[in-house]
Amino acid sequence: MKAPGLILSVNKPLGWTSFDVVNKLRGALRYKSVGHAGTLDPAADGVLIVLCGEATARSGEFMDLPKRYRARIRLGITTPSDDLEGVDSPAVPLDDWNEARIAAALAEFVGNIEQVPPAVSAVKVAGRRSYKLARAGQAVDLAPRPVQVYEARVLGACNPDVDVVISCSRGTYIRSIARDLGARLEVGGTLAGLTRLAIGPYRIEQALPLSEILKRSFEFASG
Repeated sequence: MKAPGLILSVNKPLGWTSFDVVNKLRGALRYKSVGHAGTLDPAADGVLIVLCGEATARSGEFMDLPKRYRARIRLGITTPSDDLEGVDSPAVPLDDWNEARIAAALAEFVGNIEQVPPAVSAVKVAGRRSYKLARAGQAVDLAPRPVQVYEARVLGACNPDVDVVISCSRGTYIRSIARDLGARLEVGGTLAGLTRLAIGPYRIEQALPLSEILKRSFEFASG
């Protein structure tokens, strides 16, 4: 009897790539085809939709759902990757710290905007992934892309870090918002932490930790 498709809302742990999660579940659940609907970087945690079996055909449907994130933006610093990858220098508090000005600047990103992806990203340039070119020391010139930000507001701030919540469309880079917010404030900015809180109706409160899925693999396994 052919096994039906399976949709899993996984709370991806820090340090794992999305491919790591897919590869681990492919072996544990014994599905031949396993994929995910929306990459999360290793430095991010939170909701990752994993599709198994027949459900992999629905990938586009899940990719198009709105995303919601909690992010920490560190002001006063810029990095090649627009996050803290490979950066070990301590944060330097800003002298001119104005939380109201930061909140007002962040609110300007709400709506339909043009966004330049990070140089260290999977966007293709002449058939090659941008991150491969950037890490090889080559200059990367990426064109801006239209995205939609439904909500962007400050949750709290402690110089030099700002905690924000952002709801956005497919293809939006939170690293780019961190970078562009810092540029708008003329102090620089980079992403210091990221949690995906939701993909459409799939919320982090209901997402299963990867360790629990592996412990209960017999419940989800094909065949």
